[in-house]
Amino acid sequence: MIKVVVCGAYGKMGRAVLNAVHNDSDLMLVGAVDVMSKGDDIGSLIGIDKIGINVKKDLQEVLTETSADVVVDFTNPNVVMNNIRIILKNRVYPVVGTTGLTDENKKEIEQLCKENNVGAFIAPNFAIGAVLMMKLSQEVAKYMPDVEIIELHHDQKLDAPSGTALRTAELISEVRGMRTQGHPDEVEKIKGARGSDFDGIHIHSVRLPGYVAHQEVIFGGLGQTLTIRHDSINRDSFMPGVVIACKKVVSLDTLVCGLENILN
Repeated sequence: MIKVVVCGAYGKMGRAVLNAVHNDSDLMLVGAVDVMSKGDDIGSLIGIDKIGINVKKDLQEVLTETSADVVVDFTNPNVVMNNIRIILKNRVYPVVGTTGLTDENKKEIEQLCKENNVGAFIAPNFAIGAVLMMKLSQEVAKYMPDVEIIELHHDQKLDAPSGTALRTAELISEVRGMRTQGHPDEVEKIKGARGSDFDGIHIHSVRLPGYVAHQEVIFGGLGQTLTIRHDSINRDSFMPGVVIACKKVVSLDTLVCGLENILN
């Protein structure tokens, strides 16, 4: 049994992870952390009877008490790096779904993995369908290199563009390189109208209530367009990927990014 702690337990994703871990026969839910903790029993957060484990505020305290193997972090970009440092220095394996980590952050995580002889896993999206969308987009870009990305998320998401959109752009750029799109003399009448720019790929971010996580990758060619779209209707869509990551991360000895790299 792999012992798991969940960070960000009060959030919507955190509650979904608590439920998924609790219901998997290979995982053991041993603790939960949230800075807003009022000491609730985990059972009350996921709609079951009390299980005798209370949400606490201090991650270090929980790790010391539980001897956890894995910590799943779905907190926010402002605190995630500090959590990762604590997790790795305790020689525990982090599974991170919080987006907004920089390349410098990732280099630091790689160094901490090396120093503490432990692995780590980060994914911008844990939905298997989203991984397929990214892989298919990379393949299509070989033949239709003109592309734009529209990502749509709930209005409480803090970072833009989304980690999924950035990862999609990275994969596309690997096969088509830098490319100028649109008219060379185009003018934005309102700054940002053409979205952000990643190696010539325009990325547009929508933030509205009612959305969960959605993305369209639109390719244009002579007399035709091709759209690849993925929709997460609810947060259950991410849970199979989270469970897989919890089981695979304990065999890693360095940082691995992207669900596609542990599905094989």
